[in-house]
Amino acid sequence: MINLDDEVVEEYLTECREHVAAIEAELLAMEKGGAQIDDEVLNRAIRAIHSVRGGGSLFALVKVRELAHQMEVAMAQIRSRLIVPKPNVVRVLLHANDRLSGLIEDPGTSNEADINEVVGALAGLCTGQTSAAQGTVCAGGPRGMPLRVLLVEDNFASRLLLQSFLSRYGECHIAVNGREAVEAFHAALERGQSYDLVCMDIMMPEMDGREAVRRIRAMEEARGILSTYGTKIIMTTAVDEIKDVVLCFKELCDAYLVKPIDLSELVGHLRAYRLVP
Repeated sequence: MINLDDEVVEEYLTECREHVAAIEAELLAMEKGGAQIDDEVLNRAIRAIHSVRGGGSLFALVKVRELAHQMEVAMAQIRSRLIVPKPNVVRVLLHANDRLSGLIEDPGTSNEADINEVVGALAGLCTGQTSAAQGTVCAGGPRGMPLRVLLVEDNFASRLLLQSFLSRYGECHIAVNGREAVEAFHAALERGQSYDLVCMDIMMPEMDGREAVRRIRAMEEARGILSTYGTKIIMTTAVDEIKDVVLCFKELCDAYLVKPIDLSELVGHLRAYRLVP
């Protein structure tokens, strides 16, 4: 269990409380508007819930992460016009948000909480829609095809390890700083060959990983690609850069790995994102 007295954890929990309050306001506005979809409202809610999910993963708050993930998927499908935000749909999301708020208020026991009912209700909203959503707005999508990977790392040893490992799954391109990563990602989008996976170091010269992630997500959003279904971005970091990882989740990265990289943990992420069998 996390150390609840840790300053970084407390900052994260405080921000989570602010996020769930903001999401409630956005959902109430959505409920009032009926079946109309306000893209900006949903964009703000999706970014907020993604940040909550990221911190839940970072600090081993398993149920927070699980519930936030399912909420993010449902809201992304509303944003993609795959689910109509009828009153019953919004009520399910409001109930889930209220349950999430309770988990955040009592993080010490949150991992033992029973959230099956609310997660099931959210999954019910998305039944039959997830595959269609991924096929419509996902940037790449291997599904039996070789992966397209962008590896962003300025340390030779770390770069060699990841390149050697990831090359067995497909095409692996290299960038040694954030600026090169942004240029490579833009060129791939222009060619219609977006990356399925980006492994991004945080601390690099010229442009750090956080800024690079922010620019990558901005490029996707400009093309109508939601981060929920966009390129999967895994941050690689030293153990003493955890606060920087929290900031990267705010820029919509998907996961993180602490150096030295545990390759079995990396494979776990790839499988969770259905990038490899």
